[in-house]
Amino acid sequence: MIATSLELRQAFVKYFSSRGHTVVPSGPLIPQADPTLLFTNAGMNQFKSVFLGEESRPYSRAVSIQKCLRAGGKHNDLENVGFTRRHHTFFEMLGNFSFGDYFKEEAIAFGWEFLTQIAGLPADRLWVTVFREDQEAYDLWHTRLGIPESRLVRLGEKDNFWQMGETGPCGPCSEILIDQGEAFGCGRSTCAVGCDCDRYLEIWNLVFMQFDRDSVGTLNPLPRPSIDTGMGLERLAAVTQGVASNYDSDVFSPILERIGKSTGQVYGISPTADRSMRVIADHLRAMTFLITEGVLPSNEGRGYVLRRIMRRASRHGRLLGVEREFLYDLVSSVVDLMDSVYPDLRLMKDTVSEIVQGEETRFIGTLEQALPLLNQILEEAKQQGSQILGGEAVFKLYDTYGFPLDLVEDAAREEGLEVDHIGYEQALEAQRDRARKTARFSQADSRSDLVNALGQFPLTKFVGYASQENKGKLLALVKDEHVIKEAKQGETVECVLDTTPFYPEGGGQVGDQGTLVGPSARIVVHDTTKLAKGWFLHKGQVIEGSVHVGDVLTATVQGHLRQSAARNHTATHLLHAALREILGPHVKQHGSLVAPNRLRFDFSHFKGLTPRNIEEIEGLVNEQIRQNLSIKVEEMEIQDALSRGALAFFGDKYGEQVRVVEMGSFSQELCGGTHCARTGDVGLFRIVSEGGIAAGVRRIEALTGEGAVAQTQHQEAEWRELAAVLKAGPNEVVEKVRKLVGTLRDTERELERAKQKLLDQQGAGQEASIRDIGGMPILTQRIDGLTIQELRTFSDKLRHKVPSGLLVLGSVKEGKVSLLVIVAKEQAHKIPAGKVAHHVAQLVGGSGGGRPDMAQAGGNQPEQLDEALRSVYDYVASHIGTLKEE
Repeated sequence: MIATSLELRQAFVKYFSSRGHTVVPSGPLIPQADPTLLFTNAGMNQFKSVFLGEESRPYSRAVSIQKCLRAGGKHNDLENVGFTRRHHTFFEMLGNFSFGDYFKEEAIAFGWEFLTQIAGLPADRLWVTVFREDQEAYDLWHTRLGIPESRLVRLGEKDNFWQMGETGPCGPCSEILIDQGEAFGCGRSTCAVGCDCDRYLEIWNLVFMQFDRDSVGTLNPLPRPSIDTGMGLERLAAVTQGVASNYDSDVFSPILERIGKSTGQVYGISPTADRSMRVIADHLRAMTFLITEGVLPSNEGRGYVLRRIMRRASRHGRLLGVEREFLYDLVSSVVDLMDSVYPDLRLMKDTVSEIVQGEETRFIGTLEQALPLLNQILEEAKQQGSQILGGEAVFKLYDTYGFPLDLVEDAAREEGLEVDHIGYEQALEAQRDRARKTARFSQADSRSDLVNALGQFPLTKFVGYASQENKGKLLALVKDEHVIKEAKQGETVECVLDTTPFYPEGGGQVGDQGTLVGPSARIVVHDTTKLAKGWFLHKGQVIEGSVHVGDVLTATVQGHLRQSAARNHTATHLLHAALREILGPHVKQHGSLVAPNRLRFDFSHFKGLTPRNIEEIEGLVNEQIRQNLSIKVEEMEIQDALSRGALAFFGDKYGEQVRVVEMGSFSQELCGGTHCARTGDVGLFRIVSEGGIAAGVRRIEALTGEGAVAQTQHQEAEWRELAAVLKAGPNEVVEKVRKLVGTLRDTERELERAKQKLLDQQGAGQEASIRDIGGMPILTQRIDGLTIQELRTFSDKLRHKVPSGLLVLGSVKEGKVSLLVIVAKEQAHKIPAGKVAHHVAQLVGGSGGGRPDMAQAGGNQPEQLDEALRSVYDYVASHIGTLKEE
C-alpha cells in the first residue's frame, strides 16, 4: 500500500515508464513561447504544439508530473481556496500521454490498473463517467474491465467532452471517480455522480482526442488520435491516505503545522481559523513556486496575480491575530517539504523570503489604513440589514488605499454579504472617464492601409546575417503612407526591396543605417523597420538623382554602426546571464535597447543593486569577454532549443523554427539580432547607471567598446583634475576627501553650537522688552540667519517668557523674511495668530496664516522687518478682542 505522496510520485512515473512512456520533466509554471496562457494550468500545456501537429517529438508516449497554477484567466480557483477541501491555486498534475500511439483501450486499462493495483483504491467504490455518445468507451469499461452498469454514468458535452479551444483538437473524455460515502454528500435524495458535493470525487480524467473541430463546428476525425490524461496529486494523496481533505494529507500537514506554530493556532479546532490556515498553506506554495520562477509582485499580469495571492494570505494571517510579517518565515516549510523534487526551491529560498517579507511590509501599511474603513462598511451593512456592500464604498477602498476587490469579497463572504459589482464598475468607469478628460492618449499607427497596399508584393528576404552588402530589386516606394513609382533628389521615402542585408528594428535592436545606390540615384538610409507581414522599409533621403520602382539597388549597411550594435547586443546577452548568476534565476528580461552607442537592459529584481553587485556583474561580463568565447548561432525547433536550456522571453510568440545564440556554456538565448563572432570583439563593458523604473523592474545602462573606453578615460581625467584641486596624488584622493569631509562636519557642529549659544544669549533677559497690552504680555524679536524651522526651535526658549501671551519672531536669511507667531491657546480667541501673521507679512511684502495658536509667514522686503515687528504692539492694542479666525 502506498503511504506517502512521494511514493505516489515515484510509483506513477515507474508504472508508466515501464510501459514505454518517456519521462518528461515538469515544464515551467510560466509557459515559454505561448502568450495565450497566463500560467501552465494542465499537464498537456507543454505538449500543446505536439497535439496541434506543429511539432514532433522523438517519443510517442510520455509521462509527467506537471506544476500547475489556476489563479487567473479562464481557470481560476483562487476564490474557492480555503472554503473547500479540494481547490488549490498551485497543484501538481500526474499525466500520461499518447501522441498517435495507443488510444482508448490502453488508456482505460492503464488508468484502472494503476488506481486499483498500484495505488490500492477499492474497485467497488470507483465510478466511471463517459460521454453520452461514446459507446466505444462505454463498452471498454463494461465489457473489458467488468465495471457494472450501475457504476457507469453517461454525461453530456459539458462534463465529458474536452476541447483545446473553439476550434482544433478535441474529443470525449472519461472520468474515474471515487464514492467517499454519505458523510461527504450533500444529503439530498438526488445526490449522484455529477453533484457538486464531495461524495463522488473526480480523481482522473482521460481525454480521447480524436476530432478536429473546424470553424463551422464540424468534427473531423484526426488521422492520429491521441491521449491526454490528468490527475491531481493532492486529491490522489488524500484518498489513498484515507483522509477527509487534501489539507489533511502529507502534502499539506507539515506546512499547516508550521503555520500553527507561527500563529499560535492548532489546525482542526476552529472552522474559521482552519479556513484561514488552509488559505495560507495553499498560497505559500503558490508564491514560493512563482517567485522561484522569476515572477515578482506588481500591478499587472502575472505579477498582479502573485500580489493578490500574497495579500490574501497576509490578510488571513491578520484574521488569525498576526499583525507582523510572518509569511516570509514560512517559505522554508514549503522548501523543506518539496526541495527533494524541485531543487531550485532550495537555491532560491532566501531570495523568495526576502521578496515575500518586502511585500508583507508594504501590505501591512495598506491594511492599517484600509481595514478600519472596511470593518466600518461591513458593520454599517449589517446594522442596516443589507446583504450588499455598496459598490462606491468598495471602490473607494481600492482607489484610495489600493485594497484589492477580491479581499473585500472574501471579507464580505465571511460575513454572509455580497459586493455590489455593478456599483463598483460604475465608480471605476467614472474614474476612467475623469482620467480620459485630463490625459492625452496616443495610439500607435498600425499602418494597416500600407500593409494592404503592399499585399501584391513578395515579402522581403533578409540576408544580413551573412553579408552587409547585397543587390535588391526595388518593389515599392512609400511616401506619406502612399505607394509611389518614383522619388527625386531631396525627397524622403521608404524603400521596399525584395532582398536586403539591412537589419530592421526589433528585439530591442535599432534598425541598420547605410546607403542604397542604383543606376541613377543614391539614397542615404537613416532607419530600417519591418511591417507586421514581413516587408522591410528602408527610410531615407534621395541625395542624388532619382529612383524608380524596378531599379536594382546595391544595399550597403554602415559597417561601423552595425558592428557597434552587434557589440552591444552581445553584451546584453552576457549581462542577462551575469545578472541571473549573481542575483538569482528569478531575473528575467523585461525589455532592452540595443543601439550603436549604448545599451539599456530592463530586468525583474526586487531591490536596488549594491555597489558590490554592480562590481561583480561588470567583472563577470568582462571575464567572459576576455575568454573570447566563440559565439555560435544555430536554427532549430523551438522545443529542442528550450530543452537545451535556451532562454525565451515570456509572452513572445515563436515559430516552430527559432534562432539560438550561444556563447560558450555561459549564455543561450533565442534571438534574431546581430552579434559579434566572439565575445572578445565586445572589447570592454562598463555599467553607467542602475535604477528602478517600476515595481520589481530595474534598469541598467551600459557602454561597450569605444564608448566604454571613452567613458573610462573621461572618469580618469576627472579623477586627475580632482587630485590636482586637492593637491594630492591619485592614490591619496579618497583619504584626503575623507579628511576634508570630517573637518567640514566638525566645523558645522562647532558653528551649530556657537549659533545655539548666541540664540541662548539673545533669548535671555527679554523681560525688559515684554509689553503688556490689555492684560496680554507681548514679546517680539528679530534673530537673523534662521529658517522657519529654526525659528520654531528657538521659540521653545522664549515661550516661557510669555506663557499666556503673544510671541512674534522674525528672521532674514538670504534676502528672505521668515516670521513665526505663537499665541497662548487661552488667548487665541482674542487675537488669533493667523491674523497677526497676515498683518506682519503684508508689511514685509508677503503673506501668511495658520492656526489660531500658531502661524507663520514670509516676505521679500527684509528692510521692513524691524518696522513690521514694532507694529505688532499697536495692532494688538487696536484689535484685541475684536478679531475672529475665519
